[in-house]
Amino acid sequence: MSLIEIERREAVAIVRFNNPPKGYMNAAMVGELDAAVDGLLGDDAVRVLVFTGALKGVFIEHYDVSELLGLSEKLRAKGASFSLDRLSPESAFHKILNRLEAAPKPVIAAINGTAMGGGFEFCMACDFRLAERGPYWLGQPEINIGILAGAGGTQRLVRLVGEARALELSLMGRTVSPDEAAALGMVHAAVDGPVLDPAMTMARRLAAQPPRAVAHIKRLIRSATETPLSQGLAVERTLFMDLAVSDGGHRLMGEFVAGKRTIRD
Repeated sequence: MSLIEIERREAVAIVRFNNPPKGYMNAAMVGELDAAVDGLLGDDAVRVLVFTGALKGVFIEHYDVSELLGLSEKLRAKGASFSLDRLSPESAFHKILNRLEAAPKPVIAAINGTAMGGGFEFCMACDFRLAERGPYWLGQPEINIGILAGAGGTQRLVRLVGEARALELSLMGRTVSPDEAAALGMVHAAVDGPVLDPAMTMARRLAAQPPRAVAHIKRLIRSATETPLSQGLAVERTLFMDLAVSDGGHRLMGEFVAGKRTIRD
């Protein structure tokens, strides 16, 4: 059984996580996911990626704690210790999240159910997050089993909800409903019915946008908080000019000036 299922609908690739019965992320799924992401990001025919769960009510429950415990036991047996003087290297899962975040293509998390721990960390690496309403739980409860969110959970969460709220959620180990997640800014919206429907509406709209402009805008916004303002402005005006002289930019601006296109959606 494949743990990662891929469906293509024109320029949109739908990637489903399928690991019954619990819907955990594990090393085998990470391996399949790595290959899937590599192929889809390298395929020019794919303009938008949508990730969702194949199991009812589950996006990714969380990372398989039994695997983490096994890793802990092996490292403890070796007498391993860790210090900020020698930083831990990225795992394959870390690299996948970073690639999706930096990818020139939009990435949507169609959260069809519970997404905790590594599951919600995956969501936060996506550009858009839509959560289906239901008795589902989102967030970073790792502290409740003595660890922390180690795949970007502390870093990306604070960028979404602010320091004070990220501290509360992470230190209390509190998970939230889709509606509260939307109110806090953890997801863009909580939606009724199958979340894949509004996710596909968004994906089709994004797929229809000029891909070069999409890539430039995503790059600029994703890097804005970590780039000095003067440098960010310099990169922005350079990429603006790149689009202005491109075939696509020249054509679309010409259509607007000729009254054949509106600038509003």
